[in-house]
Amino acid sequence: MRSSGRNSSGRGDYRGTGGGAARSRSGGQRDDGQKRAGKPRPEERRYDMGGPVSDGPKKGRGATARGGAKGGPKQSPQRGGGRTAPARSREYEARAEERNRERHANKPRSSTPRTFPGAEQEGERLQKVLARAGYGSRRACEELIDQARVEVNGEIVTEQGLRVDPAKDVIKVDGLTVATQSYQFFALNKPAGVVSTMEDPDGRQCLGDYVTNRETRLFHVGRLDTETEGIILLTNHGELAHRLTHPKYGVQKTYLAAIQGPLPREVGKRLREGIQLEDGYARADHFRVVEQTGKNYLVEVVLHEGRKHIVRRMLAEAGFPVDKLVRTAFGPIALGDQKSGWLRRLSNTEVGMLMKEVGL
Repeated sequence: MRSSGRNSSGRGDYRGTGGGAARSRSGGQRDDGQKRAGKPRPEERRYDMGGPVSDGPKKGRGATARGGAKGGPKQSPQRGGGRTAPARSREYEARAEERNRERHANKPRSSTPRTFPGAEQEGERLQKVLARAGYGSRRACEELIDQARVEVNGEIVTEQGLRVDPAKDVIKVDGLTVATQSYQFFALNKPAGVVSTMEDPDGRQCLGDYVTNRETRLFHVGRLDTETEGIILLTNHGELAHRLTHPKYGVQKTYLAAIQGPLPREVGKRLREGIQLEDGYARADHFRVVEQTGKNYLVEVVLHEGRKHIVRRMLAEAGFPVDKLVRTAFGPIALGDQKSGWLRRLSNTEVGMLMKEVGL
């Protein structure tokens, strides 16, 4: 038997005036007033603008759009019964600012006290100076300090954050002085035929041709004659260059010379004791035979003097003219396997060794 309120599929009979409609009329539905009290209809919503609400008729879209309804700007409630402060003009703001400046113009400025550690000191942090000098990152330089490998003015640094003056303080790493300023140091393997000047008025190839793209002006440390090959230093550190070339500091230079024999044993003793030249005696600090092939000899001469053509003149006076001459070391800086015509930057360790050689 089929029920009067349901169809065969179990759905409510909404198409006719069956039981569903009857229940609606008989009180199963809530009162309209109660429904509106719980959730008012959109047309019945009222928006509080911060002031008294007028019960009069509202015209236009803006009347209902205020306060955040769709189509109008949001406005926040104002304090004090909805009254807003009048906007001040730009001229008024400018005059007020001018009065404030005049009021505080003659007052003394109070300096804020520095309270952080080390603020009373001047200079740069030590690890920053070391990092700029090329000893690695700041963290790596901090590790050098932790390992007690850094000293400032003769005292080993044991704490981080020490401030130094790179222009005045002497900073050393592993006993070698650090070039803290913007100095540059290079070693060039000078080929034969290159003039040992930075500029040549005759247009010949010179040392300046190898450093034309450098921002800082460099100059050479000492000289090599045109036909002599080997290492020559270039830098912008004037004091270091002066000391490296001054006989007072006794910086040794090492040369390899190709000569023709036979070579008597006493020639080395004679060179070490001194040979009379036209400008005075010249003495070698060291002499030895490196290689011999028949009558061809390769000898090593070490001396600390830097007079013009001194090695060639000494060997020629001893009876052995030089066929080829190469300078293989300048103080602690060796030529090594550096190719002819190649320029390389000296490492921090090499720069420190040079400075230690001359007492810097």
